[in-house]
Amino acid sequence: MFGCRRGRAIVPHGHEDLCTAFIVLAGRWRGRHYDRLATQADHYVLRPTIDREFAPGDHSSVSDRRDNVHWFQAETDTAFVFNVHVACHGRSGGARVYLDPDGERLAGGAIRAPKLSHAACVAKYGG
Repeated sequence: MFGCRRGRAIVPHGHEDLCTAFIVLAGRWRGRHYDRLATQADHYVLRPTIDREFAPGDHSSVSDRRDNVHWFQAETDTAFVFNVHVACHGRSGGARVYLDPDGERLAGGAIRAPKLSHAACVAKYGG
């Protein structure tokens, strides 16, 4: 379970060999999802897929194949999600990759999202 106060975030991150699903338990979140189009040593290439409010009962999932990168910012004084993680293919045990979706804009709406350290991602996005 994750909980945040208004303006704090589950910072932008992608997954390697990890499927996750969540359901909002309380509060409201701004949820953003991205498809990973390419993986490079220092960045991912992303395409935005979802940018909307998530309220109690709303749910979503991510996998290696769809909506692989996500980011949630609390929009109410408190907000909680229940989250489940499962290794998709058992190759790597499920790593998190922190990203900056504010990266360079590319043709067709894609984004070159540099990889960040956890500390840098939290400092920028308020986790």
